[in-house]
Amino acid sequence: MRYLFSTGLIAAISAGVSLLRGTRDEPITWRAALSWVSWGITLALAIGAVVDMKRERSGEFVDADSPQSVKKAKKAQRLQFRSQKALADAQGHAKERR
Repeated sequence: MRYLFSTGLIAAISAGVSLLRGTRDEPITWRAALSWVSWGITLALAIGAVVDMKRERSGEFVDADSPQSVKKAKKAQRLQFRSQKALADAQGHAKERR
């Protein structure tokens, strides 16, 4: 349920509603068609982001071009740095005790 209320998905749906209201009584022009194509791309990207968030939270593979994979890589790098720092601190304390 949390994925249905993501900001990207809500923005895409509200943009679609406003686009529908704006083009309901107007004739179909190339600008209107281009607006609908743009909205479709926006909706597809929002759905893709939701799918990536779900995969990342469940521990599944996330594609490398996803923003979620960048977050995961940064988190792994930060954890590695912290563990190396903790190891160095422990070795420093061991040398002080001798």
